[in-house]
Amino acid sequence: MKILMVCLGNICRSPLAHGIMEHLVQQKGLSWEIDSAGTGGWHIGKQPDVRSIAIAKKYGLDISGQSCRMFNTKDFEKFDHILVMDYNNLNDVKAQARSEEELSKISLFLKDNIVPDPYYDDDQFDPVYQLIEKRCKELIGEFASSL
Repeated sequence: MKILMVCLGNICRSPLAHGIMEHLVQQKGLSWEIDSAGTGGWHIGKQPDVRSIAIAKKYGLDISGQSCRMFNTKDFEKFDHILVMDYNNLNDVKAQARSEEELSKISLFLKDNIVPDPYYDDDQFDPVYQLIEKRCKELIGEFASSL
């Protein structure tokens, strides 16, 4: 199973989802590959936002080794599931799909809702972390049962 988490800049939400999911699948002994990307290229090659790194560290995760990158069409070939954090990301990723098969890999991370972007509000990093962690646990159950 290969899962890609996608947000706007690949510095807040998707790195958290990447780190949380990677940690949880390792705990379960699953050999899934997890990665993250952004739909915008402002932060390519940089670490996640310091606040994302700090909130992950608070919960025992180190995401400081991640490097921001931009989503590209090769991701459709590599990943089984492409989970996006909001409707803008959904539209941006869908616009790059070249087939129904590629479109079928894309979905909102939260099924029918968005993960709020905490970038402009420091107080949102903890609630966003909690939201992402809860959904990652659900996703593991959903994806594992489909194997």
